[in-house]
Amino acid sequence: MPHSKISWKSEILSPGFLVLTALLLIDLSFLVYQCATKLSVLVCLLFAFGLVILILHNYRGLGWVLILLLITSSLFVKLHQNKTDFTINDQANIKLYPDQIKVEDNWLSGTGKVAGGHVLVSTNITNKQTEQLKQGHQIVLTNLVGDVSPIIPATNYGQFNLKSYYAGKNIWQQVKLKSCELTINSGGILDYVHYLRYTLQRYFSKMPKILDFFSNELILGENPSQANQQILDNYRNLGVIHILSISGLHVGIYVLVISSICFYFKLTEKETFICCTMILLIGIFLSNGQAGFVRACLNYLLGQLFKFKKLQIRQYDLLGLTCILHLLIQPRLMMGVGAVLSYTLTFGLVATDKMTNIKQSMFLNLLLTPLLLLYFFQFNLLTVIFNLLIVPYFNWIVMPITFINLVIFAILPDISKLFSLILDYGEIIIGKISATKVGLLTFGKINWWQCLVLLVLSLALLLYLNDKTKKHKIIRRLSVSLGIFYVTLFAMIHFPLTGQVSLIDVGQGDSILITTPFPRRVYLIDVGGKLNFSGKKLTPQVNKITIPLLKAQGIGRINGIFVTHQDSDHVGDLGPILEQVQVDKLYMAQGLLNNPSFQKRINGRINENQIIQLLAGKQVIEPQINFQVVYPFEPGPGKNEDSLSLTFNLAGKRWLFTGDLGQAGEAELMTKYQLHADYFKLGHHGSRTASNPDFLQKLHPEKVFISAGRNNRFGHPHPETLATLKKQQIPWASTQDCGMITWTYGKFVKPKFKSFLSVNHQ
Repeated sequence: MPHSKISWKSEILSPGFLVLTALLLIDLSFLVYQCATKLSVLVCLLFAFGLVILILHNYRGLGWVLILLLITSSLFVKLHQNKTDFTINDQANIKLYPDQIKVEDNWLSGTGKVAGGHVLVSTNITNKQTEQLKQGHQIVLTNLVGDVSPIIPATNYGQFNLKSYYAGKNIWQQVKLKSCELTINSGGILDYVHYLRYTLQRYFSKMPKILDFFSNELILGENPSQANQQILDNYRNLGVIHILSISGLHVGIYVLVISSICFYFKLTEKETFICCTMILLIGIFLSNGQAGFVRACLNYLLGQLFKFKKLQIRQYDLLGLTCILHLLIQPRLMMGVGAVLSYTLTFGLVATDKMTNIKQSMFLNLLLTPLLLLYFFQFNLLTVIFNLLIVPYFNWIVMPITFINLVIFAILPDISKLFSLILDYGEIIIGKISATKVGLLTFGKINWWQCLVLLVLSLALLLYLNDKTKKHKIIRRLSVSLGIFYVTLFAMIHFPLTGQVSLIDVGQGDSILITTPFPRRVYLIDVGGKLNFSGKKLTPQVNKITIPLLKAQGIGRINGIFVTHQDSDHVGDLGPILEQVQVDKLYMAQGLLNNPSFQKRINGRINENQIIQLLAGKQVIEPQINFQVVYPFEPGPGKNEDSLSLTFNLAGKRWLFTGDLGQAGEAELMTKYQLHADYFKLGHHGSRTASNPDFLQKLHPEKVFISAGRNNRFGHPHPETLATLKKQQIPWASTQDCGMITWTYGKFVKPKFKSFLSVNHQ
């Protein structure tokens, strides 16, 4: 009997079994949670079938283990598949922990627990309720008045998908409360560990800004403020984002410190392991289950257990076992970008552990690049150099200072100021290097199957390079195939055979992207922006919508931006886009440049010789496209009534864009021009003040479009406007329903419309 146990244990630990089984479970998790097309389902099934055959062929006696794991995984998936179906009624309540919410200017937002799961919650709270939250204990919201709705998915190409992100956490609904009552519900172990996390958040917030950022990133696995986003962007632009919380490198620091203390007190190896386990479990909770940290903890704990049992296991099989357990705990694990990058990076480290630092860095980047293109649309050609420079800085300066400061700050806060100066100086240097964009290549977004092909080719190349037989012929073929595939994808993105007119979904605002087929030219009509009724500084939404859209299409330069008028929902994000993207020309109606508010948006961001003022009758003649200005006829201050109006012809179809021009302006257009437009964006977001019935009848468009925010406070589009469209039998589409609306055209394709969201619209 003992011999039998040893036999199957040793067989399970046979090289490759655990890592292949982990790959099978990863593949099945993609099949269950992420496959959205028949092709992706078919590919996942073929991969699963191939892996099962491979495992059964090489490990014949372990079929029962594989079946047991699959059954166990299915049970865990079943336990995690329920979607919360929360409704507001007399009995409904929402439980919140202060460490999982944010309060800014009496506006509460975060994650709350309800019967059956979790929801996103937001509401205004009073000063008294804000003070109650500062006690740090669990709160219960009752007597709820508000609305429950599904979490909105990404509505533009390249935009971060919040719905998918929260689905990975099994959160599907958002609750917006108009009013509620708040009570404290302290007591219990869970409440006090959340209280500990909240106390740390408050403690870190008192530190200098840079130390607050790194303490939160390394200890709590979160970014405390949007103001720190630039630091993350700098690391991402240089290709070293993995050295933050994704990799879980700081777990080694914990283990080293704890082991040193235990050694000083002459504890045994097993006692030291118990101490490490307890601290790491606390660390997992404090990091809010951050994937990289959990992976690193599990990897260490399992490795030590095998060591105590004197069982031999290969490093990649240890990683496979770690992944299997992690997936059992969190079946939706691979829906998170951090988890995918963390496991890929760690696998790469194991596979290249015998290489030199430079060679290892090169092949790690080769392995990570397909994922970076899938998620971030760019990579840095000089990442190898930046890794060699920044990783030592991070390991020997940032992490030691951050962890030492945790203790020093409470005792000698003045020392923290010195620490802050050191880190600020380091981040300034990193920021300046990032700002040069040296080596940064905006490649564009690849799709899932292109990423898969690149990963398979990269992995095959890496495995053959590690093969002692060195099959140079196969290595050359793989290298050439990989290179050709990258070049082909780059050419398809950067030298397109089609152009587009896209109404970007920027909410309550306007932004239209126009591109031509190769040689591609790029133009924007307005850039969107949030209407600001609070008077407080707002985070530019262009960073969440337009910049990712441009990067996803491989666009790093805009040939011209047309500004229709001064309103924030049209030009609010002009400053940020001028700072981040090269813009050749800025076009506007004559007189707008005299507007002090508009001048502030562009001062120091564009040269005078790049600014061109226009009036009706002028033309902007560009390769493949001719913009004709039809309004205004006289200079003005840049109000709705002076909106720059443009028309152009592409592929035999005429477009007309009039900004927020009202009915009086439309009447002028009718008297001065014999206008016809195949496609027309309704003036002023479909307001009753624009798009006069006579004007629409004269235009006689095939289709019209409305750019307006969901549930906007103005009620756009107005019922009167929609009634006019119905009466004149004019089809219409709105970004409210469709998300980004794109019309593509080209010499070799038939022009067609496509909405980013799959909806039926009129």
